[in-house]
Order: sequence, then structure tokens, then C-alpha cells
Amino acid sequence: MTTPTTPDHFRHSYTKDKQALITRLRRIEGQARGIQRLVTEEAYCLDILQQVEALTAAADQVALLLVEDHIDGCLTHAVESGQGQPYVDEVMSVVRRTMGRRGPRRAGSGS
Repeated sequence: MTTPTTPDHFRHSYTKDKQALITRLRRIEGQARGIQRLVTEEAYCLDILQQVEALTAAADQVALLLVEDHIDGCLTHAVESGQGQPYVDEVMSVVRRTMGRRGPRRAGSGS
């Protein structure tokens, strides 16, 4: 997928939330390490799944913040400058992929 080009002087709109994003991502990183530890220690399956759900929810919050910032900044800027359609198409492509996300297939269960 080609990304619409942005001028070198354009500042991505997520930079205003950069510290919040970094904090959330570090928290997710810690959650992932915790899940790895649970698997290593052979913890109860449902305890692990509960932690995976928490990690997924945290990742979804990061994604939502980025989408909001992208629409509010990058997309708005592109529309105002008369170059919005590639950005709209790009956002919709990402949203479609995200909403159609599927879980992993079991090893040996086909394609």
C-alpha cells in the first residue's frame, strides 16, 4: 500500500499525544512480558486469556487515539489542501482491515 506523501515540514498530529502513546505502549509491553511469564510458568489458561484480553483492549485504545489524531490532523490538513481522497481511502483501508481482523489459526488446520 502506498502512503500519501506529506511535506517534510508537516508535523504528524499524534505528536501532541506522543507521551501518552509512549506511556500506553510501555504498559502494553509490560503486559506482554507478564503474559509470557504466565505461559512460562504454565498458569491457568483462563488467567492467561484474561490478560490477553486486557492487552488487546490496551492496544485498541492506542489505535483509537492514533486514528482520532490522524483524522483530526493529517486527514483534515489533506482535505483542506484539496488532497484528501488518498488519505480517506487509506484510513478506510486500515479500518476495514482492523474490523475484519481474525484470530490465529491452529497449526495444521489448513491454510
